[in-house]
Amino acid sequence: MVRKLPEVLMENLGVKPSNSKIDSLIGLNMVNMNFYPTCPNSELTVGMGCRSDISAIIVLLQDGIGRLYVKVEEDIEDVGKKGEWMEISPIYSALVINVGDALQGCSKSVEHRVRTTSNKSIVSISVFTMPKPTEKIGPLPELVERDGAQFRELIFQDYMSNFFSNAQDGKKSLHFAQVNN
Repeated sequence: MVRKLPEVLMENLGVKPSNSKIDSLIGLNMVNMNFYPTCPNSELTVGMGCRSDISAIIVLLQDGIGRLYVKVEEDIEDVGKKGEWMEISPIYSALVINVGDALQGCSKSVEHRVRTTSNKSIVSISVFTMPKPTEKIGPLPELVERDGAQFRELIFQDYMSNFFSNAQDGKKSLHFAQVNN
């Protein structure tokens, strides 16, 4: 599945996917498990603050409780206004697929957060697929030729170091990779 997603994204952008392009995006897999205990006043507690993820693709197994929110980036009828938080409706055992910063340009990484509940503990299990630290990442040449470059080419480890050395606040970590930085 994680091989197919970048392939579909590239095809939708008019870019011919290749094994080497896809392999460079999904060189590592990491499983992350989080436990969010109940909180008597859950509106005052953040389970995980707002941020985007450095990886390429994130697969999250839903638990039926939810409390995952994404920030709406554009005004969308029946969904919400730009800048509002929208809860992802939980469907027990369903998979939520997020796009991370490493695919910014092929798609938009999603800014998200997790809120606690006052009556149930939450366990989240996510699989993060990302480039190897030594991998060079950057915009696809076909897109740069057509649309110009918004992000610069860099070694993924440099992006990771910047990401983890600064407070994760929304999508601000992407500023490090922007061309006009």
